[in-house]
Amino acid sequence: MKLSTAETRLILLSSQGLAAPKAKKGTRETLSIIEHLGYVQIDTLSVVARAHHHTLWSRNPDYQEKHLSDLLEKKNVFEYWSHAAAYLPMSEFRFSLVRKDLYAKGKKHWSLTIDPKMKKHVLDRIRKEGPLQSRDFEHPPKAPGSWYTWKPAKRALEQLFMEGKLMVASRKGFQKVYDLSDRVLPDTTDTTLPTEAEYSQHLVLSNLRANGLMNASEISYLQGHTRQGVAKSIKNLMTDGKIIPIHTPEGGSYYGLKDQLDSILQSAHKAKGVHILSPFDNLIIQRKRLSSFFGYDYVIECYVPEAKRIFGYFCLPVLDGDRFVARFDPKADRATGLFHIKKWHGEKNWKPTAEFASSFALKLKEFASFSGCETIVPGKDMPAIIRKMI
Repeated sequence: MKLSTAETRLILLSSQGLAAPKAKKGTRETLSIIEHLGYVQIDTLSVVARAHHHTLWSRNPDYQEKHLSDLLEKKNVFEYWSHAAAYLPMSEFRFSLVRKDLYAKGKKHWSLTIDPKMKKHVLDRIRKEGPLQSRDFEHPPKAPGSWYTWKPAKRALEQLFMEGKLMVASRKGFQKVYDLSDRVLPDTTDTTLPTEAEYSQHLVLSNLRANGLMNASEISYLQGHTRQGVAKSIKNLMTDGKIIPIHTPEGGSYYGLKDQLDSILQSAHKAKGVHILSPFDNLIIQRKRLSSFFGYDYVIECYVPEAKRIFGYFCLPVLDGDRFVARFDPKADRATGLFHIKKWHGEKNWKPTAEFASSFALKLKEFASFSGCETIVPGKDMPAIIRKMI
């Protein structure tokens, strides 16, 4: 199948739930989004709304932070590792066992040194006392912040979590509360370890479902050990007619789900709406894809030394229809209720229209409110046509 640039972008955005404005829906829609995307990345930064909340809000205007806590309590979702810490659908729990098996066989989380006696101590206490937090263990770290100065119990907790022996039962504030996996999982959960073929097919189908088009290396993103299995699965699924090869103006060997592609191309014609996206949004996270399909080069600069930052500490991408048009660096000051726009950068050869300014101003007000602020303070470099609308 040959696609134009417009068709390619429509497929990507439709598959990500960003092609058209959505009606307000509740917790069920939030669960549906997580199940469709396969994961939503968790992030600790709270410059604005945290990434996991932001990503869900971008796809469900009715989203509330309570949705996630309710879904966790009902055991519809669980916390584990995708390419990073994430919320995943409980319906796909067994596929998390592949990574857990690697850790149980000796893989280390963040290469941290783990004391076997401490692992046993941690498990014994949780088994006897019930769910515990890191703070419930002794020996605080000598220095704050660094992963490599974690107290021994924290290292053991994280390793046991990665091995699957512990799960996050809940959170207090933003702190994890760990319990034995057997006490967290619903009784009906399938806990059989997938075969290599099952896992590879799952990676292919779930990634194509969520992203529309992908190549083999993107499907194996940060999972190098799956490359051979993914290649074999792609070949088998093509033979079965479930996926088809795609040719785009950007080149490369891409694949898509035939039924999904047909449905999108027959039912929609153009992506609409303005979106303010998280740096950790599922559409943004693979930067090479973003650059290839949208011509948008994005770097999150919170990890860049301040003197070398160009766009700001936590710059947010702005999507208008099927084009990324700008980025801005915000700061939500919840104590004062002020939402600051510290820096604004429009893309080259783009100027905001009155229609965009109106749509963006409305979206910005909604996002500021979602981030806990009532008043927007626009920066001097924000275009006048937008500042007038705020």
